[in-house]
Amino acid sequence: MRKNRLPALVRWPLKALAIIWASPYTLFGSLVGVVGMCSGGKVRFRDGALEFHGGGVEWLLAKVTGFASAMTWGHVILGRTDTALDLCAEHERVHVRQYERWGLLFGPAYLLASAWMWARGKRPYRDNPFEREAYEKAP
Repeated sequence: MRKNRLPALVRWPLKALAIIWASPYTLFGSLVGVVGMCSGGKVRFRDGALEFHGGGVEWLLAKVTGFASAMTWGHVILGRTDTALDLCAEHERVHVRQYERWGLLFGPAYLLASAWMWARGKRPYRDNPFEREAYEKAP
């Protein structure tokens, strides 16, 4: 594990900027999570991210993705179950950091990367560089 060598006076403002930079996606994920809570879902806060699971969140992941156990939107992780969130935690935290780096550009960059993989005859999900990074850092 890499130690953060930046002094706190630099680290905290940079973290605040990263949170703001990812906030449009965090807002969307939060809205989905709140709808999920209204339909029986639950929420917890862990390692700097809100994690919603169950209820409408489980239904949405099943209908929209068909296969995903969890999905990240900014600093929000949506999971089918609390167990799914536990199993996918490291992988999804890599995506949280990607949102912090890419901010508003993350969505278009992710979709373009998937389209590029598909156009080259590769797998749009597993060969996407964002997913490859997440699987390499958190198998």
